[in-house]
Amino acid sequence: MKSQSAMEYLMTYGWAILIIAVVLGVLFQLGVFSGSALTPKAAPGACQVVRLGGQASLEGECQGQLPQYVGQFDGSTGYITIPENLIITTAMTASIWFDPSVSENTGLCRDSFAYYDFGYKYWIIRPFDCNGNNWVVYFNSGNGGNHAGASPYPALGAWQNMVLTYNGYYVQGYLNGVAASPAPTTGSLVVNGVTVIGGGGYSTPSELFQGELANAQLYNTSFSANEVLALYQEGIGGAPIKIQNLVGWWPLNGNAQDYSGNNDNGQITGGVSFNGTWQAEYTPP
Repeated sequence: MKSQSAMEYLMTYGWAILIIAVVLGVLFQLGVFSGSALTPKAAPGACQVVRLGGQASLEGECQGQLPQYVGQFDGSTGYITIPENLIITTAMTASIWFDPSVSENTGLCRDSFAYYDFGYKYWIIRPFDCNGNNWVVYFNSGNGGNHAGASPYPALGAWQNMVLTYNGYYVQGYLNGVAASPAPTTGSLVVNGVTVIGGGGYSTPSELFQGELANAQLYNTSFSANEVLALYQEGIGGAPIKIQNLVGWWPLNGNAQDYSGNNDNGQITGGVSFNGTWQAEYTPP
């Protein structure tokens, strides 16, 4: 009698148990039960740079807490422009976290962080180049372009960090803290250009990024390889380092505000939104 009752129980509830197990497995694969998904998220503006009396300091939750939101770009109409002229002269470092949803095989350029002017002088952090080359960063001084970063190749559906450094002669690209081959250039940086997050295209944003972007940082100094690695290892929620050299910081954590203390707030155009369920594809460094 007992064995018959057990059999009837399994026949009655077995499929329900199996369905629950499958659902739990899917949720686990999606990262719902991962550590990053359960980590408390920092609210917009939770960490920022404050500048008083010529000194800069970090204030708030600045210990690498994951952001509540990241920027979602539609690849069709969405980008963010920084209206102020960001003055950078002889050296620079630009960093951004990105999660692309399409690759260059669409036939479109995919810029994530660009600075350009009407004289065709620009620098770009581009996950996928217009010509099908696996470029990580691109620098054009007006005398011809130079690329840096044919390898490693960015992945789809994964959060990654790209950094461009320029020391007055060499432009160097990094993907997830790993340096690509340097490309020399003899040009100088332009100081009257427009900075764009999520787009490029010389004078008008047109080569628009599709996917998610976060934690864009811009400095007026060239980072060493060790400093680039340290920046990457902070993760997607990492605060800027060398904040005295910080020109702009746009976490994209729910808005396009500049939290560098310089108040160069971004202006959103078109299909840009902020995703609060982004963390499933994020793996901390």
